[in-house]
Amino acid sequence: MKKKSIMLIGILVISSLLGACGSYKFEPTLNIEVEDFSLTNQNNKEVSLNDLKGKPWLAMFIFTNCTTVCPPMTFNMTEIQTALQDKDIKDYNIVAFSVDPEVDTPEVLTNYLKSYSVADKSKWQLLTGYKQEYIEQFARKSFNSLVKKSPNSDQVVHMSRFYLVNADGQVVKDYDGTTDVPMETIVADMKALTK
Repeated sequence: MKKKSIMLIGILVISSLLGACGSYKFEPTLNIEVEDFSLTNQNNKEVSLNDLKGKPWLAMFIFTNCTTVCPPMTFNMTEIQTALQDKDIKDYNIVAFSVDPEVDTPEVLTNYLKSYSVADKSKWQLLTGYKQEYIEQFARKSFNSLVKKSPNSDQVVHMSRFYLVNADGQVVKDYDGTTDVPMETIVADMKALTK
């Protein structure tokens, strides 16, 4: 009986050690190429797809006058960044495309970001400086994502997803950005892509 107990404890110890040895395997679920762009960020600087290549990035579509999903999405992204810092993950960017570019000037986007507790603002690119039609087709072609401005409202319909883009500029995964945010999975995926 004692021998069996010792053996069982040994098996449990070995299996827990194997489980902790980084057995997580990144599995892409999407393969969409982000089309080339050169847009203006919150600091009034040009940011291109080429500038972002070489590091993975998390993308989202938001706008500053949003009364529904954007505030929780932005808050959740700040929480993800804190979790990335806690795991000492440094080589990444966070990119937010405004779906209301006429309202969201660089100055407006800067003020929007100031209203959140952001661990490292240097990682954030809040992009604008294009026509409404551009962002609607760009979201569809590059992220398979819906963006549609209502003609009778100041609100813009858009998806509340976070998109993981690899270092080559391909969307490889997406996640819920509002209520069921898989924080641990996002951090593990980012870690896998920064190796």
